[in-house]
Amino acid sequence: MQTKNKILDDISQLMTNAMGVAQGAKDEANTAISGLLDRWLAERDFVTREEFDVVRDMAQKAREENEDLKKRLEALEEVLKK
Repeated sequence: MQTKNKILDDISQLMTNAMGVAQGAKDEANTAISGLLDRWLAERDFVTREEFDVVRDMAQKAREENEDLKKRLEALEEVLKK
C-alpha cells in the first residue's frame, strides 16, 4: 500500500513540475510574440492613438477657423457691395 502512495506522490510531483515548465514556456512564448509584434509595428509608419488624436484636433480647429474666416469674408463682401 505504501508503494502505491509513493507512486501516486511521484506522479503528482511530476505533473506539478510539468505544469510549471508548461507555464514557463507559455510565458516565454508570449514574451517572444509580443516582442516580435512590437518590432513589426515599429517598422511600419503607423501612428499612435495620441498622435492621431492630436492631428484630428488640429484638423477640427482648422475647419472651425475656416468657417469663421468664411463668415468674415462674406461680411466684408457685403460691406464692399454697399
